Order: sequence, then structure tokens, then C-alpha cells
Amino acid sequence: MSSPKVRVQGLCKVFGTNPKQALDMLAAGATKDEIFARTGQVVGVHDVSFDVPEGEIFVLMGLSGSGKSTLIRLINRLVDPTAGKVLIDGRDIAAARRGELTALRRKDMSMVFQSFALMPQRTVLANAAFGLEVAGIARKEREARAMAVLEQVGLAPFARKLPAELSGGMQQRVGLARALAVNPSLMIMDEAFSALDPLKRKEMQNVLLQLQKEQRRTILFVSHDLEEALRIGNRIAIMEGGCLVQLGTPQEIISSPANEYVRAFFEGVDTSRYLTAGDLMQTDAVPLVRQFDAAGVAASLNGSAEYAFVLDAQRKIRGFVTRDTLVGGTPSLTQTESIARTASLDHVVSRVVAHARALPVVDDDGCYCGSIDRAVVLQAITRTRGSHV
Repeated sequence: MSSPKVRVQGLCKVFGTNPKQALDMLAAGATKDEIFARTGQVVGVHDVSFDVPEGEIFVLMGLSGSGKSTLIRLINRLVDPTAGKVLIDGRDIAAARRGELTALRRKDMSMVFQSFALMPQRTVLANAAFGLEVAGIARKEREARAMAVLEQVGLAPFARKLPAELSGGMQQRVGLARALAVNPSLMIMDEAFSALDPLKRKEMQNVLLQLQKEQRRTILFVSHDLEEALRIGNRIAIMEGGCLVQLGTPQEIISSPANEYVRAFFEGVDTSRYLTAGDLMQTDAVPLVRQFDAAGVAASLNGSAEYAFVLDAQRKIRGFVTRDTLVGGTPSLTQTESIARTASLDHVVSRVVAHARALPVVDDDGCYCGSIDRAVVLQAITRTRGSHV
């Protein structure tokens, strides 16, 4: 198994003149508020550990003062840790020299902030190419690379405009293009879309998800908005009082919130809208037949199962066979429709209600992942919608 892109181990940050005193008090069970009241030291982050695999959108969530922005600044070393490690591609960022950090930020790590921080006197193209200019790339090459990225985010026609001539949403696209132009393997996005109105925010989320589908970067995304986190995050880490209180997939957090603080994020949100077929599917509910023959089917259906899915050697779904087709020897294959793993709950409901049997769920390559039936869907809707039903 490959090592994670980002590994955070026992990370702590205390702001004050005597951080060791605060760490000792934390170890003895004192709270963040008690430490501040007694010593004036501010605990920003306490004993946080997690891994982020390559290609994941990892969302950090929490209310104001929860420590999420401090954590992100520890990861890119804008702030030095009091204790703990941050490993990026196996390199300890906390121990890196200034020159190494500068090279990392120029070539392999990009940041997108809530404030667009565009240079008003420069064109959209010049803003998008700025990181490449700082890295010493020749003008012709950097403009060509920046133009290609502007094309990706839908801004090529505005390349010669100034930022003031663009809307807020378009300015944030320029900020995103500038971050992408250096072709980073790691992107850090700190409340990147929170200054936008709801429509523009959703539009930018769509841009990000589309780019991620094509490019599979590792993205650390800070947000205080649960709906945004559920929509874009592969996994979500929720911070409270400088501590990591829950880490999991959207489905895990929706179905098993760790405490009242986490549960409070869900108030007024119909969380079922963010479930996909992949979140809902069962992996062992329907027997599978790899070799399509009577003996194989008979072996699969010797229990209580009434039918089995038939897969080929590449795990592509070929249809299903039922117990009653065993009578008379050769089992007959019946075609079945499949549901994409990324399909929304609404789509899943519309398909599942039309079928008495479970439907197979397949990945982007059409390979079998699991199955969904009416009972699974009903259970998910009942659990997550609650008062919204």
C-alpha cells in the first residue's frame, strides 16, 4: 500500500510565551478554556492525527475558532507547530528548511483563499501566470500554460481583461486558475468559495469537481458549510476546540454523528440529498456467479437467495439468474440495468422502485461494486430525512 500524500501526526499548536506549560496541562486533562483562563496561552490545535491519500478531496470543517484554519496553516508551515509532525510525500514539513519550503510552495503546493488576492493592474492571464513567473518560467511558456488552465475554468475569452471587469465568481476562477497553473499535486483551499453567493458557490463547486474528475489532485478544503462539505468531500474531518472530533465519509458522518456538536451541523439540512449509490450499496447482499454454469449457480443459490448476479472475468455485470431457472439444467440469463456508483439518491429511488429485485451498482469502468434494493433505500431516507419527510 502506498504511503499517504499528507500525514499529520500528533500535531499541536499553542500560541503564547510558555507552550510547554499548556501542553502539560492538556496532558493532565485541562480544557482549552481552562488553560486560557489560568495562563493566557491559546490552544489552537491539540493532538490532531490523520492521513490524506493521493487524489482525495479532504474537507476540514468546524465553527469559527475550532482550529481548522490554524491546522491548515500548520500543514503548509505558514505557522510552526509546537509539537507533532506534518509529512508531505514522506518529507517532514516541520523540519524543512526555508529554501525547501519555498521550493515546495512554488512547484508542488498551491493555495486558494477566500479573498481572491488578485493584482488589479494585471490582466487575467498575467494573474493566472503569476506563480509560474515567480518560479522563473519564461514568459511564452508560462502564458501558454496559464491560457490552458483558463480554458479549463472557462475564462479563456476574458484573458486580456482586468480583474475589476469580472464578477466575484469569475475572479475566484482566476484565483483557482493561478493555483492550478503551477500543476500542483497538493492544493490547499481555505474557505475558497465562502465569499460567493449560493449560485456562484455551487458553480465553483461544480468546476472543482469536474477538474478533480479529470486530474485527481489531492485537495485539502477548509469550510464551515456542511452542505459544501457533503457535496465535494471524499472524507470530512470535523474540528471542535482545537481537537479532531470526527473523521469519516459523508455517509459515515451522516449516519453516526460523534456528538451533539457534529449533530448540530445537520439542523435544517436534508442530508439524504448528498448520498450516492456508492454510499448506500451493500456488498454481500446478492450472491455472485463468476463462471456461468449450472453447478456454479446452484452453489450460489443453495441458501435462501432467490437470484444471483452473473459477472464476467472483468467483473462486468452480465445479468442475473434465478433459482427457478435451475430446474431443467442450464440456467437462463436475464438482463438487468445497472446503477452508477456516483448516482444521486433521487436517481437511485427512481430506478429501484421500478424493480422487484436489487439492482447492481457499477463503477466508472462498469465493474460490479455492490447492490441496492428497495429496503436499503427506504432505510436511508427514513434515517436521514427525519423531520424533512
